[in-house]
Amino acid sequence: MPKQFSDLGISAPILKAITELKIVVPTEIQQKAIPLLLANATDLVGLAKTGTGKTAAFGLPLLQLIDTQIPTVQAVILVPTRELGHQIFRNLEDFAKHLPEVSIAATCGGIPIKPQMERLASPTHIVVATPGRLIDLIQRKAINLKETKFLVLDEADEMVSILKESLDEIVAELPKEHRTFLFSATMPGTIKQLIQNYLNKNVVQVSANMETIGNQGIDHEYIVVDPIEKLDVLMHFLNSKEGERGIIFCKTKAAVNKLAKNLAINRFSSGALHGSLSQGIRDRIMEQFREGHINILVATDLAARGIDVKEISYVVNYHLPDVYEAYVHRSGRTARAGAKGLSLTVLQPEEEKEIVDFEKELGIKFTKFKKPSVASIEENNTLLWAKQIFKTKPNHEVDAELKTKIKTVFHHLTKDELIEKLLANYLLLNKNEPVEKPVKKLKRN
Repeated sequence: MPKQFSDLGISAPILKAITELKIVVPTEIQQKAIPLLLANATDLVGLAKTGTGKTAAFGLPLLQLIDTQIPTVQAVILVPTRELGHQIFRNLEDFAKHLPEVSIAATCGGIPIKPQMERLASPTHIVVATPGRLIDLIQRKAINLKETKFLVLDEADEMVSILKESLDEIVAELPKEHRTFLFSATMPGTIKQLIQNYLNKNVVQVSANMETIGNQGIDHEYIVVDPIEKLDVLMHFLNSKEGERGIIFCKTKAAVNKLAKNLAINRFSSGALHGSLSQGIRDRIMEQFREGHINILVATDLAARGIDVKEISYVVNYHLPDVYEAYVHRSGRTARAGAKGLSLTVLQPEEEKEIVDFEKELGIKFTKFKKPSVASIEENNTLLWAKQIFKTKPNHEVDAELKTKIKTVFHHLTKDELIEKLLANYLLLNKNEPVEKPVKKLKRN
């Protein structure tokens, strides 16, 4: 019989909250980490792939270890992005539903600092923060970490460069006797150096099924296309997934904007997410995606951190990531909480050889996704054209007299006849053989 959270030592109020959230059976990383953290004895490194419940692995014991009689910051959770910070904040608030005396705050960059300073003036036990914003608050003397017992570095492999610059300043504010918990999906050399520099030499390391980094519920597939057909093939795939939610990853902000514009033109329910957008826009897009008002998110790697939406059925790597770890985090957005998912990578012919390296490095197996035929793509583009017309809003500024003249041209046609003529006109304009070719012949004669 699988272990229950009660077997791990989780207290009754927290058990009640997670049961209401339908979190019943602990994942492997939760089974291994929670008892060690509750024992409150040593530093810990937790390695587990994305989507396996790392937030609960450290969040549940932290909530239980807080002494609510002491009105000071007792735990700091550092995260790479504001999106992830607010995701963790929401999770902790849900876990602490029946612990009203525990006070949690999110203090991340990208939004005004003054309301956060005012929030920290009230008793606060747990702070979720991005490193830069935390240092800003420290320098303004708006936060006191002199009694902080726990430091959590979540998604550490995603913020190594930030931590190199800022961790000394943060650790200097903590009491000498504090515990550090580091959680990561991968273990590059830079993380090992971080552990050596900042964690106790007797640190305990736990890992969950790391012999295969890729999530077992994900089908890893790739498709090889020529650059000129890349967008058409993508839209063919997206049409086959109509009604399902997915994320498309691009390498740059410019690529995100360009692709999002093309999807909008073709009336796909989509939104763009990258670091140059204002925080208000990013929050609105994320909320629309989370609530199901848009189905497709086009994003850069950094902007998409913290997307924990269970119903994401597919991820598309529109550009191959530069590093293996990025692929792990991208693909991990799907197949969360035990679900199944697809990670599709779109490659140009010269990139196909790189798949072998990804398989070897990550311990996963890719299968080749069958490219649609030219006829199938043309049919799909015709359907997209029809949807464009259907979803186009009427232009009420068009002159009424002109409208009447146009109606007169079409008035004798039935609906079926009008559709036939529109379709024939579209196909004529989009034929591979240009219509002006016979004209050139006549000129030569």
